[in-house]
Amino acid sequence: MQSTENINISGFDPMLTPLEIHQAVPISDRAAATVLSGRASLEAILDRRDPRLFIVVGPCSIHDPVAGLDYAARLAALADEVSDRLLLVMRVYFQKPRTTTGWKGYINDPNLNDTFSIAEGMRKARQFLRDVTELGLPTATEALDSIVPQYLWDLISWTAIGARTSESQTHREMSSGLSTPVGFKNGTDGSIDTAINAIVSAAQAHSFLGVNAQGLTSIVRTRGNRYGHLVLRGGGNRPNYDTVSVAMAEDALIKAGRSANIVIDCSHANSFKQPELQPLVMRDCVNQIRAGNRSIVGLMVESFIEAGHQSIPADPTQLRYGCSVTDACIDWPATERMIRDAHEALSEEILSQRMTAT
Repeated sequence: MQSTENINISGFDPMLTPLEIHQAVPISDRAAATVLSGRASLEAILDRRDPRLFIVVGPCSIHDPVAGLDYAARLAALADEVSDRLLLVMRVYFQKPRTTTGWKGYINDPNLNDTFSIAEGMRKARQFLRDVTELGLPTATEALDSIVPQYLWDLISWTAIGARTSESQTHREMSSGLSTPVGFKNGTDGSIDTAINAIVSAAQAHSFLGVNAQGLTSIVRTRGNRYGHLVLRGGGNRPNYDTVSVAMAEDALIKAGRSANIVIDCSHANSFKQPELQPLVMRDCVNQIRAGNRSIVGLMVESFIEAGHQSIPADPTQLRYGCSVTDACIDWPATERMIRDAHEALSEEILSQRMTAT
């Protein structure tokens, strides 16, 4: 009889279970303390028990763990310097959604040569997260594949759901069970409705198919995640970090019965994908806070050691050190300046006014 299944499948390669990857790269006491402290601080900011602003900052994607850890060490030192007013969380993205084709990220292809050594990529990604958190620096990433959280999320403090996946039921269900606060980005057309619907959905309990630590297909039952919030990233060929857009987003969140917690992504459509405009976006948002805004709780910035981006060459050893292979970033000196400027602008008096929830 002719087969009716797996017609377009070329093979099934065995994958190490989440438990086996955890055993190969166990979380350390120092890393666990960093993760828990980062989550607690983020939750306190979202609850208005902590007046600080959090900033998710780092490369568009991780492709070189050596350069990534170099960046992390710099960011950890800066985080200590500004910790009284700002909470810095390193952006550590291992998976990249592609509009058509392209490099799908460090987990999928860690050698950047289309060999797709996913088991190796997963182990190396976990090792990188442990190295960063052992520096005392909390991490943030995007949840793209619904199986990956079982492998890595014990080392994550903040999660993003991207503009293309905020409408996905799978990602809403997954978010309802994540142990981190989750930021849902508005759609690529600029609409915030799908993201707000996702926040409402993720706050509810769900039951869905997934895997457990042993890699067994399981019915996953969640309690719901009350720390979902909105990320404005612009869209439809226009930014949406201006005071009118922010006020409209506040109203929409309150009408949906959710806290008016808003994160502004300084990159993507908010800077017209021109990384050098990110400091201007951040400055505008900081000025809104200085003028009395209480809903902007966080910012996102794409930053690496060197400015710009580069294509992946046939020989990956020819890559420029510390330069993004996906979206263009600002460089480290610009990153230091904009974060120190924000720290200086947000006085203790201004921050103390943010303690009352909106």
